[in-house]
Amino acid sequence: MEKRNILKNKYYLYLTEFFSGMSVMAVELGASRLLAPYFSSSQIVWTIIIGTIMIAMALGNIWGGRRADKDPDPGKLYFRLVIAALWIGAIPLFGKYIILGISGVLVLTVSNNFLIVAAFLACMAIFVFPLFLLGTVTPCLIKYTVDSLDESGKVVGAMEAFQTIGSIIGTFLPTFVTIPAVGTAVTFLIFSGILLTLALVYFISKGKRPILCIVSAILFLLCCIFGHSGKFVFWEKDLAYEGESIYNYLQVKETDRSVILSTNVLFGVQSIRMKEDSLTGMYYDYALLAPTMANVQEGADILVLGMGTGTFAYQCEKYFQGVNIEGVEIDEKITSLAKEYFEMSDSMKVTTYDGRAYLQAVDTKYDVIMVDAYQDITIPFQMSSVEFFTMVKEHLKDGGVMVVNMNMYSSEEGNINDYLADTIATVFPYVYTVDVAGSTNRELFASANPNMLTAMEESLDVLESEELKVMLNKAGEKLIPYEKGEYLLTDDKAPVELLGMQVIDSLIRNEIEYYKETFREGGLKGLLDSM
Repeated sequence: MEKRNILKNKYYLYLTEFFSGMSVMAVELGASRLLAPYFSSSQIVWTIIIGTIMIAMALGNIWGGRRADKDPDPGKLYFRLVIAALWIGAIPLFGKYIILGISGVLVLTVSNNFLIVAAFLACMAIFVFPLFLLGTVTPCLIKYTVDSLDESGKVVGAMEAFQTIGSIIGTFLPTFVTIPAVGTAVTFLIFSGILLTLALVYFISKGKRPILCIVSAILFLLCCIFGHSGKFVFWEKDLAYEGESIYNYLQVKETDRSVILSTNVLFGVQSIRMKEDSLTGMYYDYALLAPTMANVQEGADILVLGMGTGTFAYQCEKYFQGVNIEGVEIDEKITSLAKEYFEMSDSMKVTTYDGRAYLQAVDTKYDVIMVDAYQDITIPFQMSSVEFFTMVKEHLKDGGVMVVNMNMYSSEEGNINDYLADTIATVFPYVYTVDVAGSTNRELFASANPNMLTAMEESLDVLESEELKVMLNKAGEKLIPYEKGEYLLTDDKAPVELLGMQVIDSLIRNEIEYYKETFREGGLKGLLDSM
């Protein structure tokens, strides 16, 4: 009898399929945003997310089909939807703690492929179970809706169409609407609420499981109350700003001396503004060698690809009078934060665009082009290839200089910096590097001008700022001419994620070895005592 009652309203089952398909894609996109602040948004992380979710869905399809044949009870399917909905609703509340817990254990136990293992285990722990349950929806609904073999093709086709349309909407809606508007946490809660509503409507219409309906509604309400803020760095109490854009997780932190922008929870400073209007003590200062190498005069043109909040642009304006500066920043929200928290002038020209696409669209030539688009392991391959650097060279004036911030220093042969530097040296005949003291950054300067160092010395002599002159002279003394190797990145082959991951593993091994040794000798108690 129950099956016939369900069959009388196939549109409700189609809606279930529609919203289930939508929720799967929404959770997948939410997963990428939940993991990105901890593990980056690289192709590696995306591969892990897609792979684990597809495994979960496939297993759900198999198990769900068997359960539907054995026990064709729609009530059990909608009960599974309740569990999936509550699990998804709890992700904003518990997800970040699970990620940090897994990362903390692995840092002490894993020496290689940390990023892959940590992201995979986090995905398994957080997302596999609810997506497995959602994977049971399609085979069960087909079982409930097919009356006879004569109409099976029509019904299955309609069901698949509803699922596909839902998946399409679930792909676009989080990316362009909910995540930018209300954040990742509320996005999870929205789709959790949709699934829960579908299930509760079924049980209420049948007059069944009133206690389940009440308890699940209360649990969902608690998830909304305690999980809606989506605060990633829960240990930070005084952030000036924490939020999300289409591209990034973003946080602004203010100290007595500076204002800092970071797009990563665990490490990394993407932009900084010193309150005392002094040098930053970071790679931005070293990058100021580039204007001296190009012998920048009044009216010179400077382009910054990866503008951030404008740290390098601000310093160029301050120390090199009368220069024209343009910035390209793909994330419009970062530009907005720059004006709100970092005192970026409204007159500063910033174009919201991809750096390479911008070069392809303009014919302007520049005295200096700064490439600062690499964030930890997230290195856009299209801005690391020989084709890209050739395009940069074509946009430089005679005597122009490109400066690239390479932020993942490693002494191991064949690391990401070796690949980048060899690729650049394939395009530019004169390449120099300098390691930034106290950091993992390396600045690379490239030009077709054989006299770039002579121009630098002449420019340094006439600098008005004594503080800058002293710092740049010290940095200039550490410049090393780069000897080209055989590594090459191209548009066709640029495995920047894997190369970056190798550096991450190396950094973790170097930084954490003391704590690993303490843990091996004294266990957890010894580790806690050492802290």
